Amino acid sequence: MTPAQKGFSMPAEWTQQVATWLSWPVDDPRHWGGGKREIIWNKFAEIAAAISRYQLVRINAPGANHGAIHAACNQARANLSNVQLFDHPNNDVWCRDHGPIFVKNPSTAEIAITDWEFNAWGGKFAPWNLDNAIPEQVANSLHLQRFEGGMILEGGAIEVNGRGQLITTEAVLLNPNRNPHLSREQTEQKLCDTLGVTEIFWLEKGIEGDDTDGHIDDLARFTDENIILACDEPDTASPNHLVLASNMSRLRNFLTPSGKPYEIIPIHLPQACEIPGWRLPVLPASYVNFLILNHAVLIPTFRQSKNDDRALGIIHELFPSREIVPIDCLDLVQEGGTLHCISQQQPE
Repeated sequence: MTPAQKGFSMPAEWTQQVATWLSWPVDDPRHWGGGKREIIWNKFAEIAAAISRYQLVRINAPGANHGAIHAACNQARANLSNVQLFDHPNNDVWCRDHGPIFVKNPSTAEIAITDWEFNAWGGKFAPWNLDNAIPEQVANSLHLQRFEGGMILEGGAIEVNGRGQLITTEAVLLNPNRNPHLSREQTEQKLCDTLGVTEIFWLEKGIEGDDTDGHIDDLARFTDENIILACDEPDTASPNHLVLASNMSRLRNFLTPSGKPYEIIPIHLPQACEIPGWRLPVLPASYVNFLILNHAVLIPTFRQSKNDDRALGIIHELFPSREIVPIDCLDLVQEGGTLHCISQQQPE
């Protein structure tokens, strides 16, 4: 029987959580151009500390690094009783993509893990063997049932509302560098069987500079059962203008399970973030790469006061009962992602 046949489905991110998972930075000179270890460790400690004030933060990292990670979190004033370290060696930090995707059976309240294959976004950044092993290690550590997804899938490629609907992009899941042997229909069936969804809605592609080929969590996010927050780019000279306009047009044809149009809330991209000479000429900075916690939303900012403040205000209106916590992510986005990309929620 498939997970869906057993009653499992992936909950919406805004439902109650027990923990947020991170994969801690490893000492690899390829990451962030080398020489930024202290900056990136301090940033991860800041993020872990922020999460720990609301719920458990569970961290994948080689056991040899645990003492230094604990000290960094302590220095960042984390609630150390909410910080749990697991001896799960990793290659990189993108836990959203290589970590477990949790599903839940509402009838029994059982939590299980779906374990998909990970190939570093189409084989771009070897090695990835340790990252690919993380879901099974988490399942073993937590003594949870584990289901194999049967195809390559990153968590940042999917967005669900807990009501049977999933949004993704053609540029990722239909890319030959992921599952060239699967058709669109076969890909949809695997998502439905394993994540308990019943409808897949496809956008075309993502923003400039995205190593992932176009993850949905940089483009559009459900914020409740009736609203989608979607990126737009009003600058017609930007390479993102037509891409995001096309995505917005598609979203206006997306209906809720009750057959009503979603309320689509536009949010501007930040101004182009650039690092001269870096492998990404334009960094994929996006305000919708926020992270929902039980009583807070962590929101990436990019040292653009006017744009940052506008984005914080829009997201605050959509989550009025949660505390809004801005996190400077300009250094983090250098490697291609921010808060949602480095994290994975575990439902209660």
